[in-house]
Amino acid sequence: MNFLTLLAWVCPLLLCSIGALYSEYAGRLALFMEALISFSGFLTYTFTIYTSSVIAGTLLSLFFSVLVIFIASLLVELLKANPFISALALNLLLGALTSLLSAKLWGSRGVLTSPEFQFSVTKVKLFSVIISIFTIGLGLIFLRFTKAGLYLRISGSDPEVLRAKGVKTLTYRILSWLLAALFSSLAGSFLVLRISSFVPNISSGRGWMALAAVYLGKKKAWKISLSIFIFCLADILSTNIQNYIPQIPSAILLSLPYFIMLLLIVFDNKNE
Repeated sequence: MNFLTLLAWVCPLLLCSIGALYSEYAGRLALFMEALISFSGFLTYTFTIYTSSVIAGTLLSLFFSVLVIFIASLLVELLKANPFISALALNLLLGALTSLLSAKLWGSRGVLTSPEFQFSVTKVKLFSVIISIFTIGLGLIFLRFTKAGLYLRISGSDPEVLRAKGVKTLTYRILSWLLAALFSSLAGSFLVLRISSFVPNISSGRGWMALAAVYLGKKKAWKISLSIFIFCLADILSTNIQNYIPQIPSAILLSLPYFIMLLLIVFDNKNE
């Protein structure tokens, strides 16, 4: 496996983790990301075929994914609903909506493929890595070096400081969900483009792992990135090791990345 392949494997999860970091700072953890990744992937597949343009398909997918989260976040704030329960409910809703739309539009709830949705693996990897690095870089610069980024970082821990300055914390709570939606939706688009098809539950736990990486990295970008690299290396190992040791049960291999992440969390807690 070359370095480009490794980066392409890491980028979707890293995008999700940075998105989760925004919501963690605002005290509105984006528990909807797991289903949103698959939802965005489905929309990318659908819009790309209908428009005959992968760029248009990806942009439309990002737009509608973020729009759904924007409407949901407004309702949460206006109705003063519990944000964590609401995010979990939204996660279930998006999963059901993806399945429903797949059945209505394509007559199948399973894997979707089409000759119109075929791409060069190398080009997709290169494109996804470049866009991911650029997006993550801008996201971190915004978070660390802008006034709005500072306000977002303290909107969850010290909201009274913002209120004293006349800043509406509601704005930054909503913004945190929108950024989490944008980053996780982009990850979903890259995942379907990478395999030139849509697979139900294509997120494969990445939304939950992104949240775990934020917790493990203690909101520090380099620690989050390190956690993700370790997880992805374990994921790659579990995917390829059976080619060399076929006696290992596939169930054990599938659980290996999550087991390693659990060990890292346990080890980190013991060191505190």
